[in-house]
Amino acid sequence: MVASEQLRVVRCGGSWLSGSRPVFSADSKYLLCTSGDYVKVYSTATEECLHVLQGHRNLVTGIQLNPQNHLQLYSWSLDGTIKLWDFLDGILIKTFVVGFKLFALYALASFENSVFLTIPKDNAEKTGVFQLVSLKLPKIPRQEVEANELEVILDGINQSPKCTAFGRDGEYVVSVSELHLLVCFFKKKKIYSFPVGSEVKSSPTNCFTCVACHPKEDCIATGHKDGKIRLWRNFNHKREYTFTTMHWHHDEVMDLAFSVEGTNLLSGGIESVLVQWRDGSDAKKEFLPRLGSTIQHISVSPDGTFLSTSHSDNKIVIIHSNLKVAAVIQGLIKGSDIKTGLMIDPRTKALVLNGKPGHLQFYSLQNDKQLYNLDIVQQEYIHQYGLTQIELAKAAFDSRGDWLATVEQRQGSCGDLELQMKLWAYDEQAQSFTLNTRINMPHEDCVTAMCFRCTDDSENTTPTLVTASRDGHFKVWMLLVDNEGENESTTWTCDFVGSYHNYRATHCCFSEDGSLLAVSFDEIVTLWDSETWELKCTFCHPPGTIQNLCFGRQSCSKYLLGATSTGFLCCWNLLSCTLEWSAQLYVVVLQPDSLSENMAAISWNAEYSDVFVFKPSEPQPLCIQRKICRGRVRWAVFVPRDAPERISSEKYQWLSQSQFYFMTEAHELMTFSTKTPEERLTPSSRQLAVEESFTMTPFYLLLGKHRQQTEGAAEIRKEVVQSNLPQDSPAIKELLHTPAHVLPSATFLCPIFINSLLVSKAKGSSDDVSNEAEMESENGENESEEEAEITEIHAEDSQATENLEDSLPKLSKAQERELRKLRKLDYSWVSAL
Repeated sequence: MVASEQLRVVRCGGSWLSGSRPVFSADSKYLLCTSGDYVKVYSTATEECLHVLQGHRNLVTGIQLNPQNHLQLYSWSLDGTIKLWDFLDGILIKTFVVGFKLFALYALASFENSVFLTIPKDNAEKTGVFQLVSLKLPKIPRQEVEANELEVILDGINQSPKCTAFGRDGEYVVSVSELHLLVCFFKKKKIYSFPVGSEVKSSPTNCFTCVACHPKEDCIATGHKDGKIRLWRNFNHKREYTFTTMHWHHDEVMDLAFSVEGTNLLSGGIESVLVQWRDGSDAKKEFLPRLGSTIQHISVSPDGTFLSTSHSDNKIVIIHSNLKVAAVIQGLIKGSDIKTGLMIDPRTKALVLNGKPGHLQFYSLQNDKQLYNLDIVQQEYIHQYGLTQIELAKAAFDSRGDWLATVEQRQGSCGDLELQMKLWAYDEQAQSFTLNTRINMPHEDCVTAMCFRCTDDSENTTPTLVTASRDGHFKVWMLLVDNEGENESTTWTCDFVGSYHNYRATHCCFSEDGSLLAVSFDEIVTLWDSETWELKCTFCHPPGTIQNLCFGRQSCSKYLLGATSTGFLCCWNLLSCTLEWSAQLYVVVLQPDSLSENMAAISWNAEYSDVFVFKPSEPQPLCIQRKICRGRVRWAVFVPRDAPERISSEKYQWLSQSQFYFMTEAHELMTFSTKTPEERLTPSSRQLAVEESFTMTPFYLLLGKHRQQTEGAAEIRKEVVQSNLPQDSPAIKELLHTPAHVLPSATFLCPIFINSLLVSKAKGSSDDVSNEAEMESENGENESEEEAEITEIHAEDSQATENLEDSLPKLSKAQERELRKLRKLDYSWVSAL
């Protein structure tokens, strides 16, 4: 019996890459970083994601190489588990179930069978009290093992992994909290506490923010909120400790890291500048400026070839040891507010939304990778608190992706509004958008909505853009082509200005065929003819400001839907100009699917958001999904699939043509999936089927026909060969599915493997001996015996032979000898076909 499909809400990419310190492999060929519930393995040379380690059920809070085996990786999560991976092959080796939320892990070479963890005290995270504990890792051959032997080392520490570090060879552990530095010596079993200084104890700007330990010497580096860095020495004796101060950062130090040999100290902060301090001297320092955003984490490769910085704009920068940028791994940029909403680029099917300040980012949902940034504002962003910046407020694509319209604005302190609209044309050669027209102050107040008229490839229609504003007007902008002169020039101009009783224009949208324009003015919806711009009719029931407005698609194109601020979803019939139906539903997002008649409405109550999928022509929803997330969903979009997905359940057929994505207030990008967690969490090594990873190119199609023919013939041979081979051999499975560095020695496995391939001779051994004797005796037979046998056969049926003598050719003696050998062969295997 096949289990029924269930709809699940899953994270679909765009997770934070800079949530914890990234890790380099021992040879610096790979960079590993956390990404939501996953761990990603990137190539430092190509920036490509090679593996995705999937298995945790909650946020992964950190990763670290296994000091006992540099080809293995520890990852820990808020799900209370520690997982050991073979990160090159993407194979999960072992899972340790701890039962506590894990915020940090420290594995040391000197502590072979144990690790150190940062966990909440009494497993109560809300209390804000955390402990550093030692955990013994049991050596049990099972893949999932419970680990519960904990020993408390320090109490009342900071939960951040940057606030705890281990000293040279693991002799001591250092933890910073508020204004005190704690040093715990394992051999002495003593804990020393060092204040910043008696004269600055009461100053909150001197609080510790991070700590790092010198790899070769007894030296501790600490960062502070006032931008200072202190180097602590001689802390083996509580009363004789000393520290020196270095100062360059104007705000808090976000992270510190020593080089492999300890000759250099690296620091970073909100200045977006990486500072390298040489020999612990304030006078010897080098800078790598303009890294784009706040540096949150710094990591150094084990061989010292590379170092990396993680940034607040979800970016990881890989840097050479000579402070030259080598590569940039950019994730989905999550700004303070996404004013443009979620859009889809018709050309690349990329997700488009606000990126860096004043930019649009194009993000590939399939590869979970940013394609490029488009600078809209084209001004340098000034990092200063309280300064009013130019914001990218609105953006829209036409149906073919040839044109992009953007609106940028800045509200002055005196109430003055700066408004600018730009029209961008797609350049085939540059494979990007280039600025075509700039319009200053297209409206007297803020632009509330904008949309392009849908154009068909078969029709020669002029591109048309409509903008709506709070000034009570909507304007129609059309493309004007100037053929005068040698070069053809195109520009956009205003063709029509419409209003309705001086009400504020809040939303606008075109019908699927582009013949009608709907514009909402506060509580009233107006319909306009897109050819003559005449007002056709108005709708004003029930009362409430229109918050969402859209036309139906395909067979439901005769319907217009709108959501009001009073909690009603209304559907009007455009043929009869009447209200078809209304439902009491507080809709925050109303999104149509361009490939079907389906529409998705997301409602929000006091705590959770719900999704209703329906067709405007049917009274019952196709699907209702309750409590998809906590809080309000702000944006949603349907993304067309490259190929329709096979979904057996009728209830979820609305996901077959398009994938539905939505983003929460916390900027988490989510989607729906009918796959089980086991199907989604399959290790990536099991998905490396070469045949399924080929792209559909013409060369692949040519090879595909040959492969299908060869596979058909190979299947016939496999059935024969596999009947004689041992089935489900454990030796073969172990050799094929286990990494080489985990296997026993080859001298141990080779006899087992060879013996498993040998065919047993218990059956028919006497037949084989007799057959071999007959074959040897055949070589010694004389020609007279063969002739006697032939004449004996001829005597049995002499009449038939006489009739066929003329028609059949005579065989030579050598051919007759070969024919006799063929008769003695065993053809019983043919019955298997």
